[in-house]
Amino acid sequence: MGRTQKLGMALALALLAAASAGVTPPAWNRMKSLVGAWKGTTEGKPVAVTYALVSNGTALMETLEGDHDTRMITMYAPDGASLLATHYCAAGNQPRMRATGSPDGRSLAFEFVDVSNASGPPGEVMRNLVVTFVDADHFRQTWTSRAADGKEHSSVFDYTRVK
Repeated sequence: MGRTQKLGMALALALLAAASAGVTPPAWNRMKSLVGAWKGTTEGKPVAVTYALVSNGTALMETLEGDHDTRMITMYAPDGASLLATHYCAAGNQPRMRATGSPDGRSLAFEFVDVSNASGPPGEVMRNLVVTFVDADHFRQTWTSRAADGKEHSSVFDYTRVK
Protein backbone atom coordinates (compact mmCIF):
# COMPACT_ATOMS: atom_id res chain seq x y z
CA MET A 1 0.00 0.00 0.00
CA GLY A 2 1.43 3.35 -1.06
CA ARG A 3 1.77 6.44 1.07
CA THR A 4 -1.21 8.14 -0.61
CA GLN A 5 -3.41 5.08 0.00
CA LYS A 6 -2.32 4.95 3.66
CA LEU A 7 -3.13 8.65 4.11
CA GLY A 8 -6.48 8.13 2.39
CA MET A 9 -7.26 5.16 4.65
CA ALA A 10 -6.28 7.13 7.77
CA LEU A 11 -8.45 10.06 6.69
CA ALA A 12 -11.39 7.76 5.97
CA LEU A 13 -11.08 6.15 9.42
CA ALA A 14 -10.86 9.56 11.10
CA LEU A 15 -13.97 10.77 9.26
CA LEU A 16 -15.85 7.58 10.16
CA ALA A 17 -14.93 8.00 13.84
CA ALA A 18 -16.02 11.64 13.79
CA ALA A 19 -19.31 10.81 12.07
CA SER A 20 -20.13 8.02 14.50
CA ALA A 21 -19.43 10.33 17.46
CA GLY A 22 -22.20 12.71 16.29
CA VAL A 23 -24.41 13.98 19.11
CA THR A 24 -24.12 10.86 21.23
CA PRO A 25 -21.31 11.77 23.63
CA PRO A 26 -22.75 15.11 24.81
CA ALA A 27 -26.35 13.85 24.87
CA TRP A 28 -25.43 10.60 26.55
CA ASN A 29 -23.22 12.35 29.12
CA ARG A 30 -25.98 14.85 29.87
CA MET A 31 -28.48 12.05 30.48
CA LYS A 32 -26.00 10.10 32.63
CA SER A 33 -25.60 13.19 34.84
CA LEU A 34 -29.13 12.47 36.10
CA VAL A 35 -28.10 9.24 37.89
CA GLY A 36 -29.60 9.33 41.39
CA ALA A 37 -32.90 10.20 43.06
CA TRP A 38 -35.09 13.21 42.30
CA LYS A 39 -38.32 14.61 43.75
CA GLY A 40 -40.67 16.85 41.86
CA THR A 41 -44.14 17.94 40.91
CA THR A 42 -46.44 17.79 37.92
CA GLU A 43 -49.74 19.66 37.82
CA GLY A 44 -49.34 20.31 41.57
CA LYS A 45 -48.94 16.62 42.43
CA PRO A 46 -45.78 15.03 43.87
CA VAL A 47 -43.67 12.70 41.75
CA ALA A 48 -40.36 10.94 42.21
CA VAL A 49 -37.93 9.69 39.62
CA THR A 50 -34.72 7.71 39.87
CA TYR A 51 -32.01 7.10 37.29
CA ALA A 52 -29.63 4.15 37.29
CA LEU A 53 -27.02 2.99 34.80
CA VAL A 54 -27.70 -0.63 33.83
CA SER A 55 -26.33 -3.22 31.40
CA ASN A 56 -22.69 -2.45 32.19
CA GLY A 57 -23.30 1.30 31.79
CA THR A 58 -24.72 1.04 28.27
CA ALA A 59 -28.29 2.03 29.20
CA LEU A 60 -29.91 4.46 31.61
CA MET A 61 -33.10 3.36 33.37
CA GLU A 62 -35.58 6.00 34.53
CA THR A 63 -38.22 4.89 37.05
CA LEU A 64 -41.14 7.29 37.58
CA GLU A 65 -43.50 7.03 40.52
CA GLY A 66 -46.29 9.41 41.39
CA ASP A 67 -49.79 9.87 42.64
CA HIS A 68 -50.92 6.98 40.49
CA ASP A 69 -50.61 3.27 41.19
CA THR A 70 -48.46 2.58 38.14
CA ARG A 71 -44.69 2.74 37.98
CA MET A 72 -43.39 3.69 34.52
CA ILE A 73 -39.95 2.96 33.11
CA THR A 74 -38.08 4.76 30.34
CA MET A 75 -34.85 3.32 28.98
CA TYR A 76 -32.27 5.58 27.31
CA ALA A 77 -29.37 4.29 25.21
CA PRO A 78 -26.99 5.56 22.54
CA ASP A 79 -27.83 4.45 19.00
CA GLY A 80 -25.02 5.38 16.64
CA ALA A 81 -24.94 9.15 16.41
CA SER A 82 -28.16 9.67 18.37
CA LEU A 83 -29.85 8.76 21.63
CA LEU A 84 -32.97 6.59 21.85
CA ALA A 85 -35.62 6.50 24.55
CA THR A 86 -38.12 3.66 24.93
CA HIS A 87 -40.98 4.58 27.26
CA TYR A 88 -42.84 1.69 28.91
CA CYS A 89 -46.12 3.54 29.38
CA ALA A 90 -48.98 2.91 31.79
CA ALA A 91 -51.19 2.97 28.67
CA GLY A 92 -49.63 -0.39 27.76
CA ASN A 93 -47.62 0.71 24.74
CA GLN A 94 -43.94 1.38 24.20
CA PRO A 95 -43.16 4.47 22.11
CA ARG A 96 -39.59 4.98 20.93
CA MET A 97 -38.20 8.48 20.52
CA ARG A 98 -34.89 9.76 19.13
CA ALA A 99 -33.06 12.76 20.63
CA THR A 100 -31.54 15.85 19.12
CA GLY A 101 -29.67 18.33 21.26
CA SER A 102 -30.18 22.07 21.41
CA PRO A 103 -27.40 24.37 20.17
CA ASP A 104 -26.76 25.59 23.73
CA GLY A 105 -26.62 22.01 25.10
CA ARG A 106 -29.24 22.77 27.77
CA SER A 107 -31.95 20.48 26.42
CA LEU A 108 -32.63 17.29 24.51
CA ALA A 109 -35.71 16.89 22.33
CA PHE A 110 -36.84 13.28 21.86
CA GLU A 111 -39.14 12.93 18.85
CA PHE A 112 -41.45 10.00 18.05
CA VAL A 113 -39.96 7.20 15.92
CA ASP A 114 -42.45 4.34 16.32
CA VAL A 115 -44.51 2.48 18.88
CA SER A 116 -45.08 -1.15 19.80
CA ASN A 117 -48.24 -2.60 21.30
CA ALA A 118 -50.33 0.43 20.31
CA SER A 119 -54.08 0.01 20.37
CA GLY A 120 -54.42 1.55 16.92
CA PRO A 121 -54.48 5.12 15.63
CA PRO A 122 -56.97 6.42 18.22
CA GLY A 123 -54.94 5.09 21.18
CA GLU A 124 -53.01 7.33 23.57
CA VAL A 125 -49.31 7.45 22.65
CA MET A 126 -46.39 9.55 23.90
CA ARG A 127 -45.15 11.64 20.97
CA ASN A 128 -42.18 13.53 22.39
CA LEU A 129 -40.16 14.42 25.42
CA VAL A 130 -38.04 17.50 26.06
CA VAL A 131 -35.49 17.26 28.88
CA THR A 132 -34.20 20.67 30.01
CA PHE A 133 -31.13 20.76 32.25
CA VAL A 134 -31.55 23.81 34.50
CA ASP A 135 -28.46 23.19 36.65
CA ALA A 136 -26.74 20.25 38.38
CA ASP A 137 -29.61 19.90 40.88
CA HIS A 138 -32.67 20.80 38.77
CA PHE A 139 -34.18 19.62 35.51
CA ARG A 140 -37.52 19.67 33.72
CA GLN A 141 -39.30 17.16 31.52
CA THR A 142 -42.11 18.07 29.15
CA TRP A 143 -43.94 14.96 27.95
CA THR A 144 -46.40 15.31 25.05
CA SER A 145 -48.90 12.59 24.24
CA ARG A 146 -51.57 12.16 21.62
CA ALA A 147 -54.87 11.33 23.30
CA ALA A 148 -57.54 8.97 21.99
CA ASP A 149 -59.39 11.97 20.49
CA GLY A 150 -56.30 12.87 18.43
CA LYS A 151 -55.48 15.99 20.47
CA GLU A 152 -52.04 16.50 21.99
CA HIS A 153 -51.55 17.14 25.70
CA SER A 154 -48.34 18.15 27.45
CA SER A 155 -47.38 17.55 31.08
CA VAL A 156 -44.49 19.38 32.73
CA PHE A 157 -42.43 17.72 35.47
CA ASP A 158 -40.03 19.87 37.53
CA TYR A 159 -37.39 17.98 39.55
CA THR A 160 -34.88 18.69 42.31
CA ARG A 161 -32.05 16.28 43.15
CA VAL A 162 -32.46 14.45 46.48
CA LYS A 163 -29.33 14.93 48.58
